[in-house]
Amino acid sequence: MNAIARAFFVVVLMFAGLTNLHAESTSVRDLPPGLQIPDAARPGPNFDVDRATDAYLNLLTPAQRASSDAYFEGGYWLQLWGLLYGFAVAAIFLCSGLSRRLRDFARRRSARPWLQTAIYVALWLVVGFVLALPLSIYSDFFREHRYGLATQGFGGWFGDQLKGLAVSLVVAPWILALLYAAVRRVGARWWIWASGGAFVLILFAMMLAPVFVEPLFNDYKPLREGAMRDAVLSLARANQIPTDNVVEFDASRQTTRISANVAGFLGTTRVALNDNLINKTSLPEIRAVMGHEMGHYVLNHPLRLTVYMTLLIAFGFWFVHRTFDWALARWGVRLELEGRGDPAALPLGVAILSLFFLLATPLTNSIVRQAEAEADAFGLNAAREPNGFAMAAMRLSAYRKIRPGPLEEIIFYDHPSGYQRVHASMLWLNENQRNATANAPLPPLAGAAK
Repeated sequence: MNAIARAFFVVVLMFAGLTNLHAESTSVRDLPPGLQIPDAARPGPNFDVDRATDAYLNLLTPAQRASSDAYFEGGYWLQLWGLLYGFAVAAIFLCSGLSRRLRDFARRRSARPWLQTAIYVALWLVVGFVLALPLSIYSDFFREHRYGLATQGFGGWFGDQLKGLAVSLVVAPWILALLYAAVRRVGARWWIWASGGAFVLILFAMMLAPVFVEPLFNDYKPLREGAMRDAVLSLARANQIPTDNVVEFDASRQTTRISANVAGFLGTTRVALNDNLINKTSLPEIRAVMGHEMGHYVLNHPLRLTVYMTLLIAFGFWFVHRTFDWALARWGVRLELEGRGDPAALPLGVAILSLFFLLATPLTNSIVRQAEAEADAFGLNAAREPNGFAMAAMRLSAYRKIRPGPLEEIIFYDHPSGYQRVHASMLWLNENQRNATANAPLPPLAGAAK
């Protein structure tokens, strides 16, 4: 444990010292603030959907498009390297005897099995955080800065990582203690009970995270008064969103990405816009984005996706159950693991579950992508801002490959591609050419919304 602690501080100090050196190479990738409407995207008797779509895609410079493609395609490999790195961490826990020693330490601290499990999980989280830190620093800090998507210094970034660890330490030990209690009580049927628990847990997370967790990482305050707030509230009222709690949060301290969401239920519903969306885009874009987000709420996507993902998790737990028992029979004695109810075997179970979800990536992405496409269609009809939605899709192309191949989109995309979204916007505009924004005498580049 002392050696791990020393390595942890060496890694942190090394990367903290390199922060300023790397920050100097960060490039600006965003499209200019404000709405742009290419001439080909103006309504008229000769309006052509494909020409209008291509005109929007051509707003990206070749350098911007190459950078976006490289970032997104690199993420494909990062998924594989993340899995292999996780396997290596699991091997360190299991093959070195570290996991067994953590279990024995927990047993010396309490005679109660549920408390032993909670103590073990807390130790496992801390040690796992340290072992995973090099990959986290590369993928979540340096790589994001390299592509101009991050704004946070190393100290702030690392502070957020520690906050995330603290949240995990408050919640995860007790959840996994319940899981292991179910394993000890119901035996081979544990995965059925665990799946039901996952459904309840996801619902509670949806209610509690916006209220108690997200404010730990960002400052939330009521959305500034003005036309933007009036437009968001009007959309909410028109679509029966039962809240007047509209807030903005300071995501710009961490990222250059634009985002928004409608989260919560049973009295916790909240509409949130990040300050990048507010400061970098136009009112038509904001209306389009909020129409999409409200579509998720009105179409009941949170509950539907919870059901779908719970079913997928159930298959994952079943896969773990079958593979886990086989692995214990083959290597359990050598690794000094005492059975499926032994918390020291947790790294093995997590490694197997990680493999399942990597293999299930096309299915998971397709489930989410279908819901996103439905929200896109809802948002276009609710906000009636096709050019705003097309422009927002182009802004997202700063980190999403704009035009993938069909198989590539099925496997790796959890949202419709930028091309699909712009094309859908232009299809809508073709059928609704009396659109106010599209026909307005706007300059090629409007100012940012205030």
